[in-house]
Amino acid sequence: MKIIKSNADEFEKFFRELRQRGSSYSSSIWSSVATIVSGVAAEGDKALFKYTKMFDGYKLTASSAEVTSSEKKKALEQIKPEDLKVIQLAARRIEDYHRRQIAHGYRMKEGKGVELGQRLLPLRRVGIYAPGGKASYPSTILMAAIPARIAGVKEIILVSPAKEGKLNPLVASAAEVGGVKRIFKIGGAQAIAALAYGTKTIPRVDKIVGPGNAYVTASKKLVFGQVDIDMIAGPSEVVVIADNTADARFVAADMLAQAEHDEMAAAIFLTPSESRANDVLKEIYRQIKTSPRKKIIEKSLARYCAIIITKNVNEAVDIANLFAPEHLELIVRNPKKILDRVRNAGAVFLGSYTPEVLGDYLAGTNHILPTGGTARFSSPLGVYDFYKRMSVLSFSWEAFKKLSKHAAHFARMEGLYAHVNSILVRSKVRE
Repeated sequence: MKIIKSNADEFEKFFRELRQRGSSYSSSIWSSVATIVSGVAAEGDKALFKYTKMFDGYKLTASSAEVTSSEKKKALEQIKPEDLKVIQLAARRIEDYHRRQIAHGYRMKEGKGVELGQRLLPLRRVGIYAPGGKASYPSTILMAAIPARIAGVKEIILVSPAKEGKLNPLVASAAEVGGVKRIFKIGGAQAIAALAYGTKTIPRVDKIVGPGNAYVTASKKLVFGQVDIDMIAGPSEVVVIADNTADARFVAADMLAQAEHDEMAAAIFLTPSESRANDVLKEIYRQIKTSPRKKIIEKSLARYCAIIITKNVNEAVDIANLFAPEHLELIVRNPKKILDRVRNAGAVFLGSYTPEVLGDYLAGTNHILPTGGTARFSSPLGVYDFYKRMSVLSFSWEAFKKLSKHAAHFARMEGLYAHVNSILVRSKVRE
């Protein structure tokens, strides 16, 4: 794992590589995804079931693709009581936080005879993708389903690859608690294509949310426009800014928690303290010895993790703003004092006892966050992502007359003479 000074030539090279990781895919991935998506779009269920057999290793039919009530009941009966309790606790906290995001339309009157407004309408049907490869992620289901339900989405559909065609009890429980009524045992690019275009078995949705592997992410990018998506999610990342008051054990533990996601994960420690940098490095190597995911962590540490020595905390914040990380931890003497300097981050965690892991599960904030520098212009998933906005206009004759000449003038400037006529025909009728 690297220790780099912010003014070293090596830092610029590392920073460029870090920002580019996961931003592009190989031609083989694009080719495979394009074939799968176009196949499902053209052939529907036939292609969907073919690719499920090919990639996930189990056979589905129109009658077996959707989880039945008896399958759901069987899976729910297998959930451990302590697991269900923590899922329910997380759901309550997520709901409490997100209910404050409920938005409303508005109406305005502009003088006599003019009414303008905006309607906010919930999307009718939303699809959630929940990964099911190396692990199951019930937390992701809660983070996606609960805001959608609060927004008023009537139909929430879950797609998730099922190991050997069987529904994971944790997935079933999170779906039940989150308000998901329909679950389909499909995954990968074929699941995204089915949601985007619809098949005889899978209904077409208005929006797809939820993270996935490179094939899932590439397929979401490919179908965007046919359907809305939440974001193009890349590998997970954390930036930790700490001064000499930080406990090296905490910093190391939080970096390792991020690095264990996969080999592309990034964990960056920014500090003006060389002694703290060395302490954290020692802690990382001490803690990693007992990790069951040691091999994954070692690969991510070697590739996209680093300790960066900065001039001061302010420079550390400036570097973090350039990186625009998914997660930003401020383990410094007075984290609230420097929060105003933070411009770009998916979520900010203040102080020694606010680890990013709390945000993953139980804090109540959403863990579906912008990655790969997109926090410069993107936001966490929320209730607001499940509305669409509709403009509403109403003009009386008198109000129309006041603006008609100006509207016609504008149309002439743009050379659109049927537009001009649309104004004039109304004026002539009333003359």
